[in-house]
Amino acid sequence: MLQVKELHKYFQGHGGRSVHAVNGVSFTVENAHMFTLLGPSGCGKTTTLRCIAGLEHGHAGEIMIGDDVVFSNNTRTFLPAYRRDIGMVFQSYAIWPHMNVFANVAFPLRHSPQRYSRSEIKQRVEEALDKVKMSDLAYRDATKLSGGQQQRLALARALVRQPKLLLLDEPLSNLDSKLREQMRFELKRLQRELGITSLYVTHDQMEALALSNFVAVMKNGVIQQIGTPREIYERPANQFVADFIGSTNFIPGELVAEQDSSDYCRVQTSIGEVRIQSGYLSQAARQVLVSVRPEHTLLFRDRPSDTDNVFRGDVVADIYVGDSTHYQVNVNGHELRVKVHPDERFARSDQVWVRLPPSRCVALVMEDALIRPAEPSDQQTPRQAVAN
Repeated sequence: MLQVKELHKYFQGHGGRSVHAVNGVSFTVENAHMFTLLGPSGCGKTTTLRCIAGLEHGHAGEIMIGDDVVFSNNTRTFLPAYRRDIGMVFQSYAIWPHMNVFANVAFPLRHSPQRYSRSEIKQRVEEALDKVKMSDLAYRDATKLSGGQQQRLALARALVRQPKLLLLDEPLSNLDSKLREQMRFELKRLQRELGITSLYVTHDQMEALALSNFVAVMKNGVIQQIGTPREIYERPANQFVADFIGSTNFIPGELVAEQDSSDYCRVQTSIGEVRIQSGYLSQAARQVLVSVRPEHTLLFRDRPSDTDNVFRGDVVADIYVGDSTHYQVNVNGHELRVKVHPDERFARSDQVWVRLPPSRCVALVMEDALIRPAEPSDQQTPRQAVAN
């Protein structure tokens, strides 16, 4: 298990000004789970991982790996990286070019504070290489490996000490798209088979959704939401999460009917009145955004029998991408993106009917009403959750 409690980290910025890179981050990763920190560049996800690894020194908070406190500002505890029971895969892989595959994997054992015999090293290296399906490449020079093989080598080296916690810092970012997709399946398979507790850092939404048991979305050093991939995608906590995870339609409006017993409310928008899920909407919020994903936006030639959220529109653009066709539909001056099966064909200038299923629409507060980074004494996040 990994526990991070109210972690803060500052850097010296331009003009001597402090930059709050990690601002009160808290989360728990249960044993055998894959937990992902997801966010854009500069959001603090890699800094958080480096603090957990012992490569950065936090300024406040506490980090526990298993039963061991590896960092605590209150007790002045800081264990260096080599004393933390972790394995780490870097974005660049950090493979020794002058060593072969076997020597690279054996390196952490040969330079560990714990003494291993030659036979133990050989057995552990062979087991690690077998797990990543590289046994036949044990004596190949590291410089003669493909990108995917280098990634497997880095993973084997991280696993050879059988650590309590595996840290992965954007390990697939250097691979081409097809190989990256293959390696997602491999990583998922390996993590499940080994049952190793893992923390994954990425800016790639697809990776986060595909690999994780739980995802934490970060912005400006603050966790915006923690949840399962499905919760993050279908029930975003705010505008940033909805916009960062995939694509979505935002329709601004004003709340005209409060939440009812079935967790729905009504919003008056430029396209008409929309019945939607309340989501994380505050009762005090009046100006809201309706968020609905393009694949959940339905397109019809004839008016559907449903009565809620049905609007007349005109097709203004279309893009065919193989497994789907994307349309832009003008509804009363507001353009909606719609994603449909390629067999459903509409032409530009076609008059159509658009339906926004109420169960697929979520009400969010406007961006300027989101919780902003706070000082360490009063830091909170919208859904401070524990992954369990």
